[in-house]
Amino acid sequence: MSDGGIHPAKTFVDAAHDTLSNTQMRRNLRHVTSAIRDKRTRAVSEVDNWEDLREVASQTKQHVLENLETYLLQLEESVTRAGGQVHWATDAREAREIVAKIALKHGAKEVIKIKSITTDEIELNGFLQGRGVAAIETDLAELIVQLSHDRPSHILVPAIHKNRSEVRDLFNATLGAKLESDEPAQIAGAARTYLREKFFSVKMAVSGANFAIAETGTVCIVESEGNGRMCLTLPDVLVSIMGIEKVLPRWEDLAVFLEMLPRSSTAERMNPYNSMWTGVTENDGPKEFHLVLLDNGRTQVLRDEVGSQALKCIRCSACLNVCPVYERAGGHAYGSVYPGPIGAILTPQLLEMKDDKANTLPYASSLCGACYDACPVKINIPEVLIYLRGKVTKKKGTTLESLALKSMLWVMQEPHRFEGALKLGRLGQGPFTQNGKFTVLPGLLSGWTHSRDLPELPKQSFREWWKEQGQ
Repeated sequence: MSDGGIHPAKTFVDAAHDTLSNTQMRRNLRHVTSAIRDKRTRAVSEVDNWEDLREVASQTKQHVLENLETYLLQLEESVTRAGGQVHWATDAREAREIVAKIALKHGAKEVIKIKSITTDEIELNGFLQGRGVAAIETDLAELIVQLSHDRPSHILVPAIHKNRSEVRDLFNATLGAKLESDEPAQIAGAARTYLREKFFSVKMAVSGANFAIAETGTVCIVESEGNGRMCLTLPDVLVSIMGIEKVLPRWEDLAVFLEMLPRSSTAERMNPYNSMWTGVTENDGPKEFHLVLLDNGRTQVLRDEVGSQALKCIRCSACLNVCPVYERAGGHAYGSVYPGPIGAILTPQLLEMKDDKANTLPYASSLCGACYDACPVKINIPEVLIYLRGKVTKKKGTTLESLALKSMLWVMQEPHRFEGALKLGRLGQGPFTQNGKFTVLPGLLSGWTHSRDLPELPKQSFREWWKEQGQ
């Protein structure tokens, strides 16, 4: 992907205000997310024990998080034994330096990339460019984002906000293609022609990782285009950057996730390309393999009993495709490489709840719960959203809003206070109602009536009616 990072430039409300004005993007998003959503529903319905698999996947990830140090050390030992080299990166800066050092050591002027959302998290492309190394994206959607100097807007489909005609024009302008049609086969052909030359000439590749097996040191990438297989086998040097939460204990654990990930993400029964490699093998694949284990705030998240659920994520993007807020606002509104519901809980936590703009992301939800139902590892995203909102509110201290909510809490704790408040409200609502509705409320309450009407208080409450019935 192109550089993006996890530091939003604006609050979610301000960024969404900008993206909502892009009607083309909203049409593209609505079309693609609804198509993926329908296909996923069919793919999942084919598996009779889907809910059992969800439970196993959730428990496996929870077990890993509770024993993360043990499995990471085992992974390091296994990779080293197989001829690979393991690097530990505390933060994005250290990870970038490690990759740049390896590239410069080998005199690389270009590197090809695959499955690189983690490298986007650490803003690797711009850093390498500053060291004289050009990073070339090879996933079709990520190439589109890079060539258009754009930002990804979806975890799985980074260029989901662009349609075929826009991509055709982009390739004609940047790759020298002479496409007259926006047929997918022609667009893919233009990208293939450009990338083939890079696959056969560039000597170093940088990848992400979907999973890594602690007991064997095997790293796994699943993908649908075949570019991953090219990146992972043809260059002399391979550097894989992996968030520390991606480790799995055993081979058999992988089977569950290879069943769930493709159905949850691309609605496929299995991914067309499943690449797995263990260290280095003479005369087969890269001669040098480096695995960079990235923390970048994850151990801080791990300490939080509620918030650490976010680290179970397998980046399938199922939660994005069912989220009504994401479908309308789009991925750019989140200002992070991790958009949608999972990004709303992961991004602010990776920044230790210290970034005021990222701290607005937990409010980017209607709390409808669709993300929880769709998540293959059962991350209770609504629970974490509410929990993080509490943290943000606590950090703000005493505000007019918090005083108002505390007053409401006090009123609602006793029936006689609540009934008294209703009577007072009934007496005072007159100047603000019209035709039985509040159309404009004053002050902070105006948010309720900015885009909707609020019915006026009834002349008789249910409690009063109930008493009148002698109950």
